[in-house]
Amino acid sequence: MGECNAKHVSDSVTEQIQPVFYSHLNSQKRLFGGELVSWIDIVAGAVARRHSARNVTTAEIDSLQFKSPVYANNVVVLHGKMTYVGRTSMEVRVDSYVEELSGERKLVNTAYLVLVALDENGRPTPVPGLICDTPEEEAEWEAGKKRRDLRKQRRLESY
Repeated sequence: MGECNAKHVSDSVTEQIQPVFYSHLNSQKRLFGGELVSWIDIVAGAVARRHSARNVTTAEIDSLQFKSPVYANNVVVLHGKMTYVGRTSMEVRVDSYVEELSGERKLVNTAYLVLVALDENGRPTPVPGLICDTPEEEAEWEAGKKRRDLRKQRRLESY
């Protein structure tokens, strides 16, 4: 499943806690979507850097589905993990949750991002393979292959 000394999915899992302040809200007094996208991109970048041990750049953000609103004083937990790797590219899934005072988490967004590892000259460079240790990780790998094929097809169709 890839090149260069493969790593486990668990080796690069990243979680970030983000309190929501009034400055993060839109005119509807809900979290501005662009703010959440920024936080998602930061977490995905951390996952990809940890996996590849390289600087990375975001090449694509797949669908963002906002499942419920986020308000001021909420705490957003962003959980990122590697789902698929190609030769130089990596797919990262970031799930965003609102965490209640009880500790219960409610999913508010799931996003898949494609990041590319860069060499010292800023050019794409090979990344380690990915070792899937659980049936869920294997299922994500298979789904990642399908998403990669869909992305290629969309590019061919100029979609």
